Amino acid sequence: MYYYEPAKGHGLPHDPFNAIVGPRPIGWISSQDREGRLNLAPYSFFNAFNYIPPIIGFCSVGRKDSLNNIEQTGEFVWNLATRPLAEQMNQSCAAVAAEVDEFVLSGLTPTASRLVGVPRVGESPVAFECKVSQIVQLKRADQELVPSWLILGEVVAVHIAEHLLKDGIYDTAAGEPILRGGGPQDYFELGNLFKMGRPQVNG
Repeated sequence: MYYYEPAKGHGLPHDPFNAIVGPRPIGWISSQDREGRLNLAPYSFFNAFNYIPPIIGFCSVGRKDSLNNIEQTGEFVWNLATRPLAEQMNQSCAAVAAEVDEFVLSGLTPTASRLVGVPRVGESPVAFECKVSQIVQLKRADQELVPSWLILGEVVAVHIAEHLLKDGIYDTAAGEPILRGGGPQDYFELGNLFKMGRPQVNG
């Protein structure tokens, strides 16, 4: 059993943390500043955290344009990153100046949302319009602040392409989501599906 303490280094060619906690869904986040300048960026630290109300969150490791924009407007949109959109998603993670519009850079269409001012990616088959519920700067166990921020948002509107609803049930595989691996270039597609019922406890 290989053992290491992160504070002392992992001693491996590549930090295994991201690879172990994975593959992870991608937080493909569109935002805009108070002047209406658009930003689109993927985040690999992303997930859903609550059912009612639905709450999703992503972490900005370092102060990035998405965080700055969301602090200004209190809104963002999550867009499903799919296999057909993988190259465009990758283009949107380029390190460019704040005034550069990643929608234009990636050849994607900003499409008006219903309840928030931030546009969604028109080519993406699923989008969540979100209003910020919390922004939390992370801390170490000793309470020292870390330069990373967890942005949590309540999903106030949902867009789903009709072909992904099979008899009213969302078909995860048909959405062709891509997932982030641990290596610098590693992504995954969905593999085999298996089912397990929740155990029933008598009494």
